[in-house]
Amino acid sequence: MSRVRLHELAARPDGREWIVGRLETGRFVALPDVGKRALDLLGQGLSTAETARRLRAETDRDLDVGDFVEALLDLGFVAEVDGRPVPSPAPPAPTLPGIRPRHVRWTLAPAVPVLLALLVGAALLAPTRVALSYRTLLWSDRGSAVVGFGAAAGWALLLLHEGAHLVTARATGVPGRTSLGTRLQFLVMQTDISGIELAPRRHRMTAYLAGIGANLAVAAAASLAAGATAGTAHRILAALTVLALLPLPFQLLVFLRTDLYFVLQDLLRCRDLYGDGRAYARWAAGRLLGRRDPDPGLGLPGHERRAVRVYSAVLVVGTVLCLAFLATVTLPADVALLARAVTGLGAGNSAGRRLDSAAVVAALGTVHVLWVRTRWRGRRARRAAPGR
Repeated sequence: MSRVRLHELAARPDGREWIVGRLETGRFVALPDVGKRALDLLGQGLSTAETARRLRAETDRDLDVGDFVEALLDLGFVAEVDGRPVPSPAPPAPTLPGIRPRHVRWTLAPAVPVLLALLVGAALLAPTRVALSYRTLLWSDRGSAVVGFGAAAGWALLLLHEGAHLVTARATGVPGRTSLGTRLQFLVMQTDISGIELAPRRHRMTAYLAGIGANLAVAAAASLAAGATAGTAHRILAALTVLALLPLPFQLLVFLRTDLYFVLQDLLRCRDLYGDGRAYARWAAGRLLGRRDPDPGLGLPGHERRAVRVYSAVLVVGTVLCLAFLATVTLPADVALLARAVTGLGAGNSAGRRLDSAAVVAALGTVHVLWVRTRWRGRRARRAAPGR
């Protein structure tokens, strides 16, 4: 090959390296200064030979630009080689493509977190506060009303949470894609904002924390509104406050790659805290079993290696506790509910009992089938995806 044409790439400095990637695909790579310089020269239309000569003159080193271009091809950064288009799969379709960065750029304004802080502060200082208790959720004597409202509000809050991630990432030019996913035994909704690594730190933090901010905004507004109302309206708004706050403790489980995990990873200046943590935990387990494989963290910078070792311990302990909870609480409860429901479907039961049992079987079955299907599709997609 002689000359290449690159796709539109974004870049930002990151310590002694550069983060370079394609926003539309979410693929990025860390390059040293010489790699970034090679990329710039190729982007200016220089051939591989001309780029190598220029780099040799600037650095007094012989660099294999051909191998460098091969790596760029694997990353999907090259659009043409010697005038011939490079075939590549179309980028995944973004969620809500009609939302353009210019439509939502206001979400990155510094005034937004200030207004959120004022709203939360007003709710905390209000003379009438919502009791953060399970009793607050039981706002009606009618169980169907409580369950129906909880389900509707829960889904609305979930969509708002993920939508906040989506629009703040879209404001930076990152497409963003929302889908179902799994975290151990949990079925979750997730928004892939790969490519946000190319944005400035303040924008990255805004995108990571946008979902938590949306939940806090709803909780604070509902709490203030509850203090200004009475009767059924007050009870519903109080229940909404608690429902908006309920998902937030889950964010502390950073071993499940929650929103706060990405904040932590960014603050610790780690490239892949979860992946490197898993690799280190496997290596440590192998050492205990007598294997003598090389430490996978030896190639990491010192600060990153220390962070990975601590995180790997959190990852192992958290995973064990979650799976223990699944084995001792969640599965026994589900099995008991399912057994009771199957019994209730018998011909000797009333129509109401059979209807209730059918609803339980349908609900449990739907959740577990969705989990299995999502887990399977996720594993298949990871096997098919090219490595970063």
